[in-house]
Amino acid sequence: MNPTTHSGRKKVEGVLLDVDGTLIDSNDAHARSWSEALEEFHRDVPPEKIRPLIGMGGDKLLPQLLGVAADSDTGQAFSKRRAEIFRERYVPRLRLTRGAKELVQRLRKEGFKLVVATSAKEEELETMLERVGLDDLIEKKTSSSDAHRSKPDPDIIRAALRKGGLQADAAILIGDTPYDVEAAERAGVDTVAFLCGGWDADALSGAVAIYQDPADLVKRFTSSPFSSASLNPDRSGKTR
Repeated sequence: MNPTTHSGRKKVEGVLLDVDGTLIDSNDAHARSWSEALEEFHRDVPPEKIRPLIGMGGDKLLPQLLGVAADSDTGQAFSKRRAEIFRERYVPRLRLTRGAKELVQRLRKEGFKLVVATSAKEEELETMLERVGLDDLIEKKTSSSDAHRSKPDPDIIRAALRKGGLQADAAILIGDTPYDVEAAERAGVDTVAFLCGGWDADALSGAVAIYQDPADLVKRFTSSPFSSASLNPDRSGKTR
């Protein structure tokens, strides 16, 4: 797939990074964690039914999946057990998506401000990033604690912009779900999307460019939406 080009915007200064499905291959693990947790509460919900909802926070997933409010006693019990199962059974097995570390390193080298923009809980986010070796590469992070509503509401995107000191038209989100694309669009931010999270190109059609995974973007970096936004000066001292 040939990515589309990024145009009509000011020079990009920062990159907002989704984590689950984008940098870490964790979407299936989240779906299984929810399914296993709910089974303990005698709720039979197979992972394949939950999988299309991964990318939302629990505040959206539980009402849509079961009609249970996330802040109810039942919803909190479900979420607590899901988090325990994910941490105990799945975090030790998490792996980066193909080329994720190389992409983060390339973005850092090019001089972009990097800010994690995820609906994951802060403790869980830090644990995942440490497990796959990204915790030292990305300094600024926003999590569910920074936003009242999870994706596809734009709260987390706006929080990430504030944390990075960025204007919406000077940032691009990298994500993998239609919830990423919608949240970014509602915040006035363009999205570059990956197919490795499990959604097809039609579901991600609002993105300005679509790549198979981080490795694909690294390979095509010089023709990507980020190429003309490089902040590194060339030998003449001009910005490329």
